[in-house]
Amino acid sequence: MSAFETPPRRQRDWNAAAAVIASLIGLLALCVSGYTAWLQRQQVRAQVWPYLQTGISRNRQMMLLENKGVGPAQVRGMHVYVDGKPQTSWPKVFDALGLSDLRDTPPSTINGIVISPGEEVQQMNIAQQANFDRFFVQYTRIQLQLCYCSALDECWLFDERVDDPKQRRTPLAACPVADKDEFIDNRLPPPGDAGDGARR
Repeated sequence: MSAFETPPRRQRDWNAAAAVIASLIGLLALCVSGYTAWLQRQQVRAQVWPYLQTGISRNRQMMLLENKGVGPAQVRGMHVYVDGKPQTSWPKVFDALGLSDLRDTPPSTINGIVISPGEEVQQMNIAQQANFDRFFVQYTRIQLQLCYCSALDECWLFDERVDDPKQRRTPLAACPVADKDEFIDNRLPPPGDAGDGARR
């Protein structure tokens, strides 16, 4: 090559550049697709989100459990405490409250049921005003612990023993396995068996 000859130009590898661009576009599409799926999941979660709330109605003389969320709540576990001590049935609750004469008050099934959005379940109804007034005075000694799940199997533990109302609801991966303190009177009876714990 003489001093006056210019070196040959390096040819651009357009195929390699196109491959890189295609890979970047594919990665971007994957990220967009993943983000869209996440947004859809969040929307579905919001559409099936349950929110259980307990209470007592003095006018209607009953204990209540209401689903104030927008999706069904599957109750998968229940514990009831009086003065912090676990009770396994409503008769034992009344005994612990010093109201043994009310131990035959018929309850409704809670443990194992599905509560629809906006549905209100009557846990306990005491017909006579004087008896309800006695129960109402002792009601603050009762604390409920409920584990419930959404239709997507997202679960929460609601525990009235926690002092701060904002901290009473804790998300869980799954509800705990039933233990010896499970509130057994509120389990659904076997199929075909009405049982004393059947919902009224």
